[in-house]
Amino acid sequence: MEEKNTRQQKVAREIQRCFAEIIRGKGMAMFDGAMLTVSGVRVSPDLSVAYIYISIFPSEKAPKVMDILKENSRALRGELGNRMGRQLRIIPEISFYVDGSLDYVAHIEELLKK
Repeated sequence: MEEKNTRQQKVAREIQRCFAEIIRGKGMAMFDGAMLTVSGVRVSPDLSVAYIYISIFPSEKAPKVMDILKENSRALRGELGNRMGRQLRIIPEISFYVDGSLDYVAHIEELLKK
């Protein structure tokens, strides 16, 4: 079990690195001027699904950015496959989630200012 967990973590880190490069290459224009950060990646035990957590700034643009990511998920997965093709036999399906930790930090800062 430990070996599988280590493999999952290694694959997740590599997906995070590659996907960050893909997003950086697309530029902010593709994402309606929002700044995106890949804040984390989790991979299912069988490596068939990658759950990609995206931090979006400004957070008001999150719904539109998530729509853009979902519309382009096949193309983004293809680019991920081009970058990771030699490392994985099957490129995982990708699903995106908003990482709300920046909003949480901002909320806590607002509370502390009061």
